[in-house]
Amino acid sequence: MWSFRAWRQRRILARAPYTTQHWQQVRQRLALLDGLSEAEEQRLFRRAVLFLHHKHLSALPGVELSRVDRLTLAALAELPLLHLADLDWYQGFHEIVLYPDDFVSPQRHRDASGVEHEWDAEHSGEAWHRGPVILAWPGVQASGGWDGYNLVIHELAHKLDMLNGDANGLPPLHRSMRIDTWAATMQAAYEQMNSILDADPDAPTAIDPYAAENPAEFFAVTSEYFFSAPDLLAEAFPAVYAQLQAFYRQDPLARLQQLQASHPDYRENQSPTKG
Repeated sequence: MWSFRAWRQRRILARAPYTTQHWQQVRQRLALLDGLSEAEEQRLFRRAVLFLHHKHLSALPGVELSRVDRLTLAALAELPLLHLADLDWYQGFHEIVLYPDDFVSPQRHRDASGVEHEWDAEHSGEAWHRGPVILAWPGVQASGGWDGYNLVIHELAHKLDMLNGDANGLPPLHRSMRIDTWAATMQAAYEQMNSILDADPDAPTAIDPYAAENPAEFFAVTSEYFFSAPDLLAEAFPAVYAQLQAFYRQDPLARLQQLQASHPDYRENQSPTKG
């Protein structure tokens, strides 16, 4: 059956200035994509190109973007959606603003007693409800390995969270998933982290302690770890890993384990390639 949407996508892909040679350079940068099947890689390439058609990348002075740079960012953005139906998951924004370095952002918080606090904080990324995504380019360049850090996935997880309104750690779940199970699982792990840090703010934690900031950050950080350090997340919070596996419909841990089975020193020998 003829589909206007499919026809339009084919037209966009045919006219796009991105080639398989560009994609091969992206693959050399992003170890995170190792283990994907050929069909998955082709789908990710197509979705990355479509992402760049629909989203505007605004590079501030000090950031120079090549086509490979753009495609690299788009591949990271689309990886979480790789096995989700094309339902415009990133509908809440049209622009990504790229800063040459971390930036200072005004913060505001109203505490339980109603007192409002304001301060400035240095960030590598921000995602605004119905607004742009802001990323520090060095953070984007540092993303792409299996080291537990991925600025792009972190900030775009906030955008998925915001599909239901303000970010609160609850993105739109699939019909096969139960909200009460998700909420109980995430809350238990979140409280476990907070309990550790309340007792000792400097205590080592299995994942980035920033996850304990609030439920929205817990979802963003665990999403980041799900794709970039799935073994650490699954060991620390197996039930959280299972919920994210059901939501993203992927199993990065299986990919990583398969890579390590073939190359025992795989993880130690790779890191994101900048440039």
